[in-house]
Amino acid sequence: MTSPGPRTVRCPVCGKPVKWVPAEKWRPFCSERCRLIDLGDWASEAHRIPGEPAGEAWPAGGDRDEE
Repeated sequence: MTSPGPRTVRCPVCGKPVKWVPAEKWRPFCSERCRLIDLGDWASEAHRIPGEPAGEAWPAGGDRDEE
């Protein structure tokens, strides 16, 4: 019995098929361009994870090194 070829996924930006193998440098994206488009969408908050905001990371006026 032979194993099927490498798994193929769709680029999340353009939909182009991408083989899921280490040789595919930008996986799951098809190219650096699509990777940067996706990163820009996250940075501009076009993509969001639903839910309530996490709030303050550190107490007001506090320093994380102070304990």
